[in-house]
Amino acid sequence: MAKKVVATLNTGKGKEYSKVITMTKSPKTGAYSFKEVIAHNDAVKDIIAASKN
Repeated sequence: MAKKVVATLNTGKGKEYSKVITMTKSPKTGAYSFKEVIAHNDAVKDIIAASKN
């Protein structure tokens, strides 16, 4: 099983994606919630900008 993981990491395709974690505060309770998204590196800035609105 580990050989498959190492083999897929050597292709270099995993470097094109990033994990984006955004935090939002609930106006009702004041609690924070987190949303995790795996996105292409070109779309990271767009996702962060969309979460701020």
